[in-house]
Amino acid sequence: MARIDYCDTSKSNERTKEILGKNRNANIFRMMAHSPSYFEQYCRLGGAIRHRGELDPIVRELAITRTGILCEAPYEIVAHQRIGKNVGVTDEQNAALENWERATCFDEVQRAALAFTDEIIRLRRPSDATFNAVAAKLTPAALIELQLSVGFYIMTSKFLETFDIDMQPVEQVV
Repeated sequence: MARIDYCDTSKSNERTKEILGKNRNANIFRMMAHSPSYFEQYCRLGGAIRHRGELDPIVRELAITRTGILCEAPYEIVAHQRIGKNVGVTDEQNAALENWERATCFDEVQRAALAFTDEIIRLRRPSDATFNAVAAKLTPAALIELQLSVGFYIMTSKFLETFDIDMQPVEQVV
């Protein structure tokens, strides 16, 4: 059960209602709607991360789901396993993300991105070796997008856990 009540969206402004509608009134967004201006900007950046840029969407979703795993955010894991499947992440890859280092279902780029993700979350910053390995496989733009994706979903995972956002049926999770 959420730690505070979800926003009473019947009192929300039209823009907030519009954004909520586009996002299936998911619990995470109903909570964020308490702060309409932050909510709108959060959705703008989230949309850019998920729908713009050059980072391979499979790499992005593997990194985001791994972020949810490391941040212990089940809502995020479920949401991005589903989103990942929609962009080409295999069931085997989703299942292997918990212990990806031992799995054989990831290519070199995916492995480099997952190592980078792990070190962003576990360390103060990625080691030079890990940074150089992923930088050799991605364009500068894709590398920036990978780091910002991980950072954004660390924030999202912490938001979900801070407010104890309730899980939803899988078809409604965003």
